[in-house]
Amino acid sequence: MILRFALALMLAATNVAAQDDPASAAIAAAARLEQAAVLLQAADAASDRVTALTETIRAYEDGLVALRDGIRRASIRKEALDLELDAKRAEIEQLLGVLQSLSMSPAPLLMLHPSGPVGTARSGMILADVTPALQSEALALREKLAEAAFLTDIQTAAAERLNEGLNGAQEARAALTKAMQDRTDLPRRFAEDSVQTALLIASAETLDAFASGLDATISETFADAAAEVTPAKGALALPVPGVVLRRFNEVDAAGVVRPGFVIAARPRALVTSPATATIRFAGPLLDYGNVVILEPAADVLFVLAGLSEVYGAPGEIVNSGAPLGLMGGTPPAVNANLTETGDPNGFRATETLYLEVREGQGPVDPATWFALE
Repeated sequence: MILRFALALMLAATNVAAQDDPASAAIAAAARLEQAAVLLQAADAASDRVTALTETIRAYEDGLVALRDGIRRASIRKEALDLELDAKRAEIEQLLGVLQSLSMSPAPLLMLHPSGPVGTARSGMILADVTPALQSEALALREKLAEAAFLTDIQTAAAERLNEGLNGAQEARAALTKAMQDRTDLPRRFAEDSVQTALLIASAETLDAFASGLDATISETFADAAAEVTPAKGALALPVPGVVLRRFNEVDAAGVVRPGFVIAARPRALVTSPATATIRFAGPLLDYGNVVILEPAADVLFVLAGLSEVYGAPGEIVNSGAPLGLMGGTPPAVNANLTETGDPNGFRATETLYLEVREGQGPVDPATWFALE
């Protein structure tokens, strides 16, 4: 599929300006989705299926965003061409009429003029000046009509590829969820006392109270766990691709102040660990939805709240980039947000992840740990 798609676009692209055009963007995005499909097929045989599926989902997410952007840009260009051609409709009709009359007149008749040889000479000079301009106008018109038709083909072919990509991404997410449920090989730093955890959930009325009582949920510590390595402060990537809507202690529209980041993310986006860390808690908590609490270093906690699905269990040690869960929501339909009014980043980030960093007994600005550029 991708080979036919790419060849068709590349052949047609010879008639279109190639500098940062929608065709090039669509071809590159389709190639990313094809790579993701190959990764998904190879994941079954991978020695570390979770890592392979995590890479697959990231490839699908990147490819889908890029392809939506390519289709959106093609739509913008196509509409601009349509408006330009509509605005020149009268001029085009006149041009076509002149070209048609010239093509239907016998060549000897074209060289005669009623006023005689002088008139014939003058009309010949005028025709010699006008003909190149007419040819240039006709060529420009032909190129614009070809580009408009080409962009229509791009939108049709890319929409089909987009649908395949959406299905592939959904398949990869389902496979990852199963692989995480089946995983038993993660190292553990401690064993959880599930009774104490239940009591803490029932008694804690705030995130502060819950985080302060986490130590009571540990029933046994394993001495053979690897030594903690403090991650580089200020250089960590956000746990989910998105845009920071609210920063540390910023007031939202409802007048609520939170000591963390509110990150807008795409529906069903994969949430990963920003650093090698121990899972201290994973599950529903208070009014935060599903929450994952990580301990990347002694007396440091990363709180990630608002997930739809969570992976892992308390005590497990996860590597940087390991999957922690999925955001909620429903990915948009194939034809959603593919016009100039759509989100330039692919599709709307309708889900929010809350990220809080705690050092000691209180929250600190996550910007001291995470790079926002």
